[in-house]
Amino acid sequence: MTRTLAFPAAASAAAVEYFGAELAFEVDPDDLVQDLEAGRTDGYVVVETRAPEAFAHARIPGAINLPYRDMTAESTKHLDGDVVYVCYCESAQCNAATKGALKLAQLGFKVKRLSGGITSWLAAGYPVDGEKTPAIRCAC
Repeated sequence: MTRTLAFPAAASAAAVEYFGAELAFEVDPDDLVQDLEAGRTDGYVVVETRAPEAFAHARIPGAINLPYRDMTAESTKHLDGDVVYVCYCESAQCNAATKGALKLAQLGFKVKRLSGGITSWLAAGYPVDGEKTPAIRCAC
């Protein structure tokens, strides 16, 4: 038996449930950039969840900076409760987006996470705003 099929594939219904749930939690850079370039930004806000120095370095155009460490009921009271907050951080090796999405969800907001963070965004050649100075550490 192949290693690839050592564990049988799930039934179609189970795969629909699993992958549908996964997509409810994440968006990929390609979908996001297509929306941004087409001006389709109603219903969501992009949130950089790392420290302000990371936000100043390079950020997704239109993103706001809300470091996950600073998220409280007080610091988020100005946010619109009717939109989805798409959180991102450095990369798949950083979990600031996960921590930010968790905190926002705990505060009652709808959230998604951007797959791969700003690293995947940059690797795809998508535009960024900011100083674009030499790379900084994760800044979580």
